[in-house]
Amino acid sequence: MASRKTLKIRAKREKRTRAKLTGTEERPRLCVFRSDRHIYVQAINDTTANTLATASTLCKELAQNIKDKKKVDVAREVGKLIAERLKAKGIDKVVFDRGRFLYHGRVKALAESARESGLKF
Repeated sequence: MASRKTLKIRAKREKRTRAKLTGTEERPRLCVFRSDRHIYVQAINDTTANTLATASTLCKELAQNIKDKKKVDVAREVGKLIAERLKAKGIDKVVFDRGRFLYHGRVKALAESARESGLKF
């Protein structure tokens, strides 16, 4: 488990990142959470506190596609899925919220695949 110092640093980084970002109906906040096994992303309208769309490695649509793939490749699939779901709702612009995670590896792969699928941020 992480030490108290590490937990404080993570919380401080997340708070600093969130203070600069807000999502609206036209441009929701695309919030990413990365665990050891899975990656989750959701589009949030902060003005009404509603989640507009979600995607993760636990989605049934991705279950067959992600077997025997690397984590970065799976993150790309999740990015494509969230882009498709937002496009279906007529949303093409978002604000990217990486939270406490560095823009590197799986988080970067998810963001780039969402951009390639048509989201603008």
